[in-house]
Amino acid sequence: MTGLTDDHTHGPSETPGTPGDAAATAGGSPPCYLADVDPAYSGLPDRQPLRDAAGTPLATDAEGYLVEPETWDRTVAMQLAAGEGLTLEEAHWPVLEFMRRYYAEHQIAADARHVIRYMGEELGLGRAARKRLYELFPYGYVQQACKIAGMKRPRAWSTG
Repeated sequence: MTGLTDDHTHGPSETPGTPGDAAATAGGSPPCYLADVDPAYSGLPDRQPLRDAAGTPLATDAEGYLVEPETWDRTVAMQLAAGEGLTLEEAHWPVLEFMRRYYAEHQIAADARHVIRYMGEELGLGRAARKRLYELFPYGYVQQACKIAGMKRPRAWSTG
């Protein structure tokens, strides 16, 4: 797919969500507008593409996850959170930063159990860590925490 153009039309006989969306968007095509591929993003002002702190448009897959996790910054996190209906508070940042450190070290998103262990041990939440994770990200670890932390969509592993 060639991505979505400024007038939000698609290339010939292509529809949003078809295989190749992310690759085509990452390959220099016009940015894919989050509101066009994920209705949860309809609240973003003026249907602007996701942008980093420098204002560079960023590629996302059909579900709104970053195609290149290395492009994540706090500005991106706040935009992704807004699209999920969340306002990031101080309590979110240690969790997101742990997830980013884990990704930098392992080149894979941390399984929820690793995040829960971190929250229990390092943040002092003990057995309340699992409950707190889902209070911070009420629609789930993969749907919200991984997306907001700038991970590619995790596939085929436990979410905690």
